[in-house]
Amino acid sequence: MIVEVKGVRKTYDSGVEALRDVDLSFPKGQLSTLLGPSGCGKTTLLKIIAGLIPKNGGEVLVNGKAVHGPGPERAFVFQDFALLPWADVLRNVGFGLELRGVERKERDEVARKYIAEVGLKGFEHRYPAQLSGGMRQRVGLARALTVDADIILMDEPFSSVDEQTRRKFQEDLLDLLRHHQKTVIFVTHSIEEAAYLSDQIALLSPRPGRVSKIVRPAVDRSKSPDEIRRDRGYLDTVDEIWGILRQYV
Repeated sequence: MIVEVKGVRKTYDSGVEALRDVDLSFPKGQLSTLLGPSGCGKTTLLKIIAGLIPKNGGEVLVNGKAVHGPGPERAFVFQDFALLPWADVLRNVGFGLELRGVERKERDEVARKYIAEVGLKGFEHRYPAQLSGGMRQRVGLARALTVDADIILMDEPFSSVDEQTRRKFQEDLLDLLRHHQKTVIFVTHSIEEAAYLSDQIALLSPRPGRVSKIVRPAVDRSKSPDEIRRDRGYLDTVDEIWGILRQYV
């Protein structure tokens, strides 16, 4: 396992208990999804793993070492893109390398490589305000890939785009992961998205969030995207998850 969560608890200053005794393991090189009803602590847990917010108890280990803050082995893709409005695509994508002190020529070369990989070649000198929501999200993904982190943390990255764009993003993400062999922890509200993308799905109960079940979709990923979405294993996974989550609705 590359990421381990052991007995993690989180209560906010307002008194809201977000997480209680969460135990989870995230295998190396796999995409794991956190799924559950609104307010169950999915994003809170993701940010604790990222080292962006403190926990009240338990521990998070990455490669056996305790997490006490952000680290270079983890990259975060935000739901709201979190791009620098005054910087063009090239600088936004290379910004993580800039913070690490990488020379401009080298970071621009790396950034251009990943800009092309996410389908934005030719847009290097556009600014965020000149891009669609889908294109801005691609910039965020390229930035995460550029820093070459082992672990990519994604907080509902496709929630703000239309259904057609979302499906294309899902397919592109799986293609990128097959090439780069990253460990991904992914937050979504979509049962279908979780079943399509995931090697494992951690279902969280309503607040305070706890792990209610781990589901591992029996999906043959050698099939085409359309075939997967018609595959019995995919459909059975969607039905199984809905059967569990419907009690919380």
